[in-house]
Amino acid sequence: MSYATPKRTRSQRVATLELPPGRWGRWAARLQEGSVMLRILLCAIAAGILLFATRGWRPAFEFRPHEVPLRNVVAAIDFQEIDEEATRLAKEEAMRFTEAVYDHDPEPLTQLKAQVQNELAELAAFATWSDVNQDLWAKYTPALADGTPEPNDAERQAAFDKFKGEITGEEVLPKIQQAISEIFAPLNTRGVLDVPPTDASSERIEVRPNGKDTFALKVPVSEVLQENLRNQLQKSLEQKLPSLDVASRVFARLKESLPITLKLDSAATRDARLRQAEMTPPVLKVYEQGAVLAPAGRPIEEPELRLLRLEHEERLQQLTVGEQIGRALAVLGMYLAVCTLCGFYANKIDPRLIRDLGRFITLLATCVLTVSVMLLVYGYGWRAQVIPLVLFAMTTAVAYQQELALLLTAALTLVSVVAMGSALPEAISLLATASGAILALDSVRTRSKLLVVGFLAAFVAFFTTLGVGAIAGQPLLSTLQLSLMMSLWSVIAGSLMTCLLPLVERVFQVQTDLSLIELGDPAHPLLQELVRRAPGTYNHSITVASLAQAAAESIGARGLLVRVGAYYHDIGKMLKPGYFVENQTQGNNRHDQLMPAMSTLVIIAHVKDGVDLARQNRLPESLVDFIQQHHGTTLVEYFYRQAADRNKANPQDAEIDESSFRYPGPKPQTKEAGVLMIADAVESASRVLVEPTPSRLENLVEDLTRKRLADGQFDECGLTLQEVHLIGESLVKSLSAMYHGRVKYPDQESA
Repeated sequence: MSYATPKRTRSQRVATLELPPGRWGRWAARLQEGSVMLRILLCAIAAGILLFATRGWRPAFEFRPHEVPLRNVVAAIDFQEIDEEATRLAKEEAMRFTEAVYDHDPEPLTQLKAQVQNELAELAAFATWSDVNQDLWAKYTPALADGTPEPNDAERQAAFDKFKGEITGEEVLPKIQQAISEIFAPLNTRGVLDVPPTDASSERIEVRPNGKDTFALKVPVSEVLQENLRNQLQKSLEQKLPSLDVASRVFARLKESLPITLKLDSAATRDARLRQAEMTPPVLKVYEQGAVLAPAGRPIEEPELRLLRLEHEERLQQLTVGEQIGRALAVLGMYLAVCTLCGFYANKIDPRLIRDLGRFITLLATCVLTVSVMLLVYGYGWRAQVIPLVLFAMTTAVAYQQELALLLTAALTLVSVVAMGSALPEAISLLATASGAILALDSVRTRSKLLVVGFLAAFVAFFTTLGVGAIAGQPLLSTLQLSLMMSLWSVIAGSLMTCLLPLVERVFQVQTDLSLIELGDPAHPLLQELVRRAPGTYNHSITVASLAQAAAESIGARGLLVRVGAYYHDIGKMLKPGYFVENQTQGNNRHDQLMPAMSTLVIIAHVKDGVDLARQNRLPESLVDFIQQHHGTTLVEYFYRQAADRNKANPQDAEIDESSFRYPGPKPQTKEAGVLMIADAVESASRVLVEPTPSRLENLVEDLTRKRLADGQFDECGLTLQEVHLIGESLVKSLSAMYHGRVKYPDQESA
């Protein structure tokens, strides 16, 4: 029984054809990967931190001291300014009208009242004139008017008898004493003052009983002045006592004896005046919308700058929550766009930066820290925000490529000028200074290089700031001062970078030429141990280093890095030097007693041993990469062929697994590692040539290079065919120079 396949229509056949996804499809697929989402999340977190660091929800203050506005700067809204002079006068006026504080001691009045009452009782008790105490009676005798003759004894006696008759009686004297108590009652409460206060209110005072801070009585000054109280006392006596004669004599007794009971408390009065001054509201000067705050063509000095700041603060206070949220979202969108742009470009020119999560986080943290420090320094008004920007520019130029450093520096300049409210001239000066430092920093081979870069950046800063200041119409003197300041900060940045270079190399895991030169010193302990244990391997490494450096420089790679990497690429051989041909004496090959598989394991082990030695001795990871990758996943061909021959001779043996005879890798990840792989193979193979002529060397290099290309060893390092060709030409030239022919001299004849 047969089954026929149903025939499909053309549209069905077309529908089953699936084309590869396009660019957007590939990006959509990439975005769904966990590692990509993690990096996007990190960028979003960095943008959010920048938003809070720059306070992106509020506009920045746009004006600088000594800046010359091209047109009048007017108030956008109504605002108020405290009038300092008017406020000072108002406070002084309030202090003048503050009530002075007096302590009141009523005891002298109480004693005087009791004394007068007792004296009246004593006078009423005298039976005859001859019994009268004349000194006591003299106190109750009113002073005579000018020109009035002194009374004789009869007249004085008659006056006494009359006075006694008026105060004597069963109920008369108690009533007089009661009246005197009533007259003294308000005096006991308010007190008696000799002169009005001079540095406080002259209308009212504050009276406090002695020792009682909680109770205070505010009374008019006129009611407690001694002179006014005398007049009031005379009237009260005339109203309350039985006769005018008694009233006049009692007044004569009290007039000169009325004590002063109010004492000024200077400390309490001063405190009251200060409290009153603090409570006095400031006098405000109102500026309406459209008022000119800074005229055009004149530098902004401190008074104008203060008004502009007040107007700016008032605008910030009037921002609604919706406006702040809208601005924050706009600024956050700008930060995310900048991060996206820089991320795409970094992924294009240096994918390892994005793939390596640690380096990626370090870069984001450095960007956020740089902007934060710029804002912090800017807040002090020193105009020194160029220092962290130049330090960032030099750091990224050292750690990454100059092109990426330029883009990142431009992005941070944009973020910082938006956060600081800077104008275009200042942005140009900052970016030009940092760019000058980047372009001058191609390599760091000497300790003075970074300082020289700082001076070059200072040169750029001076003339750029001077130029943009002239174009913007700023005064020559202030522009010149700013140019010199920018130059000084640039030199300081170069000096700081000289000190920070070791930290930058450690944090960003990079090696400058200066550190590579130190690592390439033959006196390094590892190299010295390699010389002692495996001199043949050391000589091989030195030769490979010379070949690889020239080849790397022929394609624009870092020749010094390849050279130093070549010094250390075979340090693992020092643990078993006798198993490697360059260290063996003639006729002594230890592999003769080993199986090919075991020999392969010994040979391959030098890679892992070298990595362990390098990390134990704290060599940089860039050199460890050379040790791991200089063989890639190539085949240990000599022992593989031996194993294959033995397998042919013994067909019953198990099939040979080619992967067991390959190095563990990884394949070269950089152009420099690819160059070292070719140079290492070529140098080793060239030693077995009988006549290393240029043509034979060329064939050797081409053959070895072709094998590694066919084996896919250069698939991950980015080497192009053109670059592989240039590497081969360089190696042939260098090997030809090494194996050049020499003139044979005739044997020396004996004398």
